[in-house]
Amino acid sequence: MNSPFPGMNPYLENPVFWAEVHHRLITALADTIEENIPPEYRVAIEQRTYLSEDSDSLLVGIPDVSVFTKQISSQQYSVTNSQTSTSDGITVIIPLPEHITENYLEIREVSTGFVVTSIEVLSPKNKRPGEGRKAYELKRKQILASLSNLVEIDFLRAGKPMLILGEFPPTDYQIIVSRSVTRPQAKLYGFSIREPIPVFPLPLQSEDTEPVLNLQSLLHGIYNRARYHLAINYNQEPVPPLKPEDALWSDMLLREQGLRTNSDV
Repeated sequence: MNSPFPGMNPYLENPVFWAEVHHRLITALADTIEENIPPEYRVAIEQRTYLSEDSDSLLVGIPDVSVFTKQISSQQYSVTNSQTSTSDGITVIIPLPEHITENYLEIREVSTGFVVTSIEVLSPKNKRPGEGRKAYELKRKQILASLSNLVEIDFLRAGKPMLILGEFPPTDYQIIVSRSVTRPQAKLYGFSIREPIPVFPLPLQSEDTEPVLNLQSLLHGIYNRARYHLAINYNQEPVPPLKPEDALWSDMLLREQGLRTNSDV
């Protein structure tokens, strides 16, 4: 069963699903690219790690160290009345740093190891203030200052988009293709929740025939293999919520396909 949406499925942005979607999309991209690039290249799945102290880091309970294993009787206290009494205190939860690992793709020249193209699928931490955004912005600057191409895929409506100069209409999702030979100019493929994901050529070196990436087909395949239709409750609104006009459109779309039956949404 394919996703009911013509393009990106907003229900897959939910944190409950997104980590798995991201992992599956990176793997699917690597496999489909490997099949369509010249033999002098290989696709590597790389990892970026950092320590996050964001407010959304994992919260770990700290035991209450004020609880005593032996009670002091009133008689004992009268003998040792010079001892200072203690309070039990309050058990609290504090955020601890979280080790974050983010996967991305690199298309490398086999003979030299040169990174021809770097492909990033943004995560929620890349789009929020904190170490995740800082780590990605540093990597982005390094790529843009190099001879490597960059493909940046943003399938998340929440958060702050990556910096782009100039005027352009706002969109729900966007794909940026930055070729080293045309910088600072880049191609922006923006699309709404109501539109299919644009098809675009994958930048390689100038003498190469460039394969076309069809992310829509990859997402449909992921949706089917992961059986997300069994896990998603389309009677509920997606997380994050849609704009009011898109929520009405989505409601009609889901009802037409028999995926929403309640009358409360």
